Amino acid sequence: MEPQYRFCKSADGTEIGYAILGEGPPLVFVTPFAGEFELIWAIPGGRDWITGLARARTLIHFDRRGAGLSQRDVTDISLEADLADLEAVVRAEALDRFDLLTGYESCAIAVAYAAAQPDRVGRLVLWGPYARGADFRTAASVKALTDLVRGPGWAIARRVVADTLMPSGPAEVVRAFAPLVKATCSPEVFATYVEREATLDISDLVSKVQAPCLVLHRKDSRVVPTSAVRSFAARLPNARLLLLSGDASVPYVDSQQALKPIDEFLGTSAEPASEPAERGGAVATVLFTDIVGHTEMMSRLGDEKGRDVLREHERITRDLLAANGGKEVKTMGDGFMASFTSVTKAVACAIALQKAFAERNEGADEPLHIRIGLNAGEPIEEDGDLFGATVILASRLAAKAAGGEILVSDVVRGLCSGKGFLFSDRGEFVAKGFEEPVRVFDVSWRG
Repeated sequence: MEPQYRFCKSADGTEIGYAILGEGPPLVFVTPFAGEFELIWAIPGGRDWITGLARARTLIHFDRRGAGLSQRDVTDISLEADLADLEAVVRAEALDRFDLLTGYESCAIAVAYAAAQPDRVGRLVLWGPYARGADFRTAASVKALTDLVRGPGWAIARRVVADTLMPSGPAEVVRAFAPLVKATCSPEVFATYVEREATLDISDLVSKVQAPCLVLHRKDSRVVPTSAVRSFAARLPNARLLLLSGDASVPYVDSQQALKPIDEFLGTSAEPASEPAERGGAVATVLFTDIVGHTEMMSRLGDEKGRDVLREHERITRDLLAANGGKEVKTMGDGFMASFTSVTKAVACAIALQKAFAERNEGADEPLHIRIGLNAGEPIEEDGDLFGATVILASRLAAKAAGGEILVSDVVRGLCSGKGFLFSDRGEFVAKGFEEPVRVFDVSWRG
């Protein structure tokens, strides 16, 4: 599989270069800076990554202005210019609807475009996204790197970046990275993108993205803290977060680890997300959990200690989901969404979770209190995720619950009739987005 190279002009006349491979539904890959097509194509493992993405679809891989295949001598390196460049490629290829893939600072482009053009973006795959660069990039560290880049230390800076991206190697990829970066952009362009990354802030746009989104990140990445990625994913209305093992911050190292979930998420169809295929209309019980005071805990403990507590939360939750026949749909950092084919097993799992965390808290320095909401119905399933009113109400019930509580809808209460569970009537609740009130019950689990 060999690429075709094409060019188009952006709104300000800047020439944008891009490569096309494969056949099928379109996937537009917005390249992060210092990750241009020819760099990835030439680097060990890069070709496997690109051809893997193009295996069942048309991959349109375009380079950012100032680098790679695109025009090098540019002055405007802004989010607005990036959006115009993306639109130029979309128009040149006459794309009505497409999926978007990108990573790190260029995720801002995908988020801004998807928020503004919801009818044109089918699905999003985001690698290491974050909402605000200032949350983890300090002015001092940015100045130190850009001074090195613009000064006599350009070669040293490229090696520092390579070592940060791939702390554990592979050595041949690290060695190849630095000279390839030199060939793809100038020191000034590189430094300008670094400075821009630190000032990016798309906090107000993230929640406006309605497209289904797969968020990928390597757990031990040194480029973006996992806490920033978790926070980003938690704000997306239809996101699935998948944390991959390792510290390589580039997807072309051990690319199969990323390609498999991307293939499962994108499939070979680019049908609109608003018209998902319903699979069987099967009744399912949807369970949501949420850690009470998660943000305050992370602020108090810091990322490292806070993450240790979250790992324990995840272990307990996943063990009990497995023990009770639950299927993890996604994690939002401070909670889980799961589904069950049996309503009694779902309620039993909720009780087991509250008991497990209560027992844990007896001897823990940092207690964990969770709230749980359950609803049953016929959710819409698409690409391993669940959507629809059944899911939304379960989420609303979890948000209404206090720490240590399990709130369920009247549907769940009715299906559990005669199963030995004890319920307390909590009255009617008008959930946001619902016209009719829902009667809510509290599951008694203590004693």
